[in-house]
Amino acid sequence: MNKINLSIIVLLILFQTNLFAQNPLNEKWKFKIGDDPEWASLSFNDTLWTNLLTNESWENQGFPNYDGYAFYRTTVIIPSIYKADAEKYGGLWLHLGKIKDVDSTFFNGKFLIKTGSFPPNFISKYITPRNYTLPVNEIKWDKPNVIAVKVYNYTGSGGLYLDPVSLVVKEKSDLFTIQAAFKESDQIIRDGSDVVIPIRIKSADRYAYSGKLSLSVVSDFKMDISNQSQDIKIDKKSVKDFTFIIKDPAPGFYNVVVKMEGKQVSKTQCFSFGVKPEKIQSLVDHPADFESYWNRARKELAAVDPQFKVIKMDSLCTSSKNVFLVEMRSLGNVLIRGWYTVPKKEGKHPAILQLQGYSSNAKPAINYGDDFIRFCLNIRGHGNSRDNVNPGFPGYLQYFINDKEQYIYRGAYMDCIRAMDFLFSRPEVDTTRVVVEGVSQGGALTIATAALDNKRVRLCVPQIPFLSDFPHYFQIADWPGNEFVSYVKNHPKTSWETVYNTLSYIDIKNLAGWVKCPVLMGFGLLDKTCPPHINFAAYNQLTCHKEYIAFPTTGHDIPDEFRTYEMEWIRKTLGVN
Repeated sequence: MNKINLSIIVLLILFQTNLFAQNPLNEKWKFKIGDDPEWASLSFNDTLWTNLLTNESWENQGFPNYDGYAFYRTTVIIPSIYKADAEKYGGLWLHLGKIKDVDSTFFNGKFLIKTGSFPPNFISKYITPRNYTLPVNEIKWDKPNVIAVKVYNYTGSGGLYLDPVSLVVKEKSDLFTIQAAFKESDQIIRDGSDVVIPIRIKSADRYAYSGKLSLSVVSDFKMDISNQSQDIKIDKKSVKDFTFIIKDPAPGFYNVVVKMEGKQVSKTQCFSFGVKPEKIQSLVDHPADFESYWNRARKELAAVDPQFKVIKMDSLCTSSKNVFLVEMRSLGNVLIRGWYTVPKKEGKHPAILQLQGYSSNAKPAINYGDDFIRFCLNIRGHGNSRDNVNPGFPGYLQYFINDKEQYIYRGAYMDCIRAMDFLFSRPEVDTTRVVVEGVSQGGALTIATAALDNKRVRLCVPQIPFLSDFPHYFQIADWPGNEFVSYVKNHPKTSWETVYNTLSYIDIKNLAGWVKCPVLMGFGLLDKTCPPHINFAAYNQLTCHKEYIAFPTTGHDIPDEFRTYEMEWIRKTLGVN
């Protein structure tokens, strides 16, 4: 008997004794880059493929900077002891977490479902949770079943990247849904003292239900705020609302766990809400020489010959756009690159400087409208700008942390100013209409650019901005604080005083007061990477015209609806038809 058959038998025995808690899926699946229809088939032999974790991007598992197609495969035995429940409640739930960017999922060689759209009509759905139903009549009970997932990633981290995969039997609790029912669609409470938390329960059960509904609230600093419960009764196939009251919570963001428990049903739902976020206080803490520090950086950059080089990339051009690779020299004579996309229509055009997320690889912006120039920059240490500076990830955030004059982000911020220099050197750019935008690290770079180049940036659109309010950030989020803890531990000559002092120079909370142009910020209430608190630490220091859009069901990502609103806002503010 071979090892594969033996492992399947062991898996079946363990699963039938309930040791796997109704989740027979291994956390590691077979993986291969590329695209071949045969890879979805039931009979395909994937023995020689790589084993990859399914809740971590493929970049972090040996495939750095790979963008394009790939396949995941796994084989699973589903015991027939669960067949009756699966038939009763409508099949099995296949939870794949989130996938960057597009997937087609196959079960036993048959197409099951697709989320997003593959090129050439590319539509990313990386923020959409993949929760799919495996139909009972397609399941091979007590025999090997194959799940195959074809993935396409356009740029940045790729693949199955969030939450463990699971396969569970649909059950009675799936007949109930729990959701927050705030009158504020974004779940931001802007006025009043006490907060009413409305909980809506929808039942599709043919029987009435009685049990207990409990609610716990924790602040973004992980402090217990409230624990409450009440007895509830729900009629069959009905909708009913229940309320809880939180007495006078302080401005900030709060995480909620709601549990519905009874004899036959147990169900949990989590969500977040904000309270008067524009009153969150996180005062600036920049050093006394803060202004002279950045003035020196600008002067040092101005002394570097940019040596702009523009190379047309014929293979990337489209019928309406020309695409160019741009090379230039930045602070410290560091070579950096970016992708310059220009409408073929003659005349001057408004321009958007698009700044990148942490560890990502900026690509040409060919999937946007045809009337804006877009310059997608790779700052030092990212993408195709690693010739002279390449600390890697992790390690980037700590690069020269002991020397504020050499710290990585001093140069990275100047890279963005050099990109502005490039745009203002181009005859086809309407220099009265230059916009800066970016997500996560790109959001921080956006605010930094608008602050340090406030006479040239016309609009600023940061999304879920990073690099803000470090003293609080390290209390609220596990990362990146854990990297600094490890660094300080392994570098005894580095003190926390030095770390915080260096970071204070590049903290966008301390730079935000210099921004003069209108600002539009987008963020997700469920963001654990760049929590809303740090977004508002910077936002609340802005003295210019500003507005924000909150997305209550998203984390460290921005939905397509923001992209649509963003461009409408940009066009309206710039007066572009």
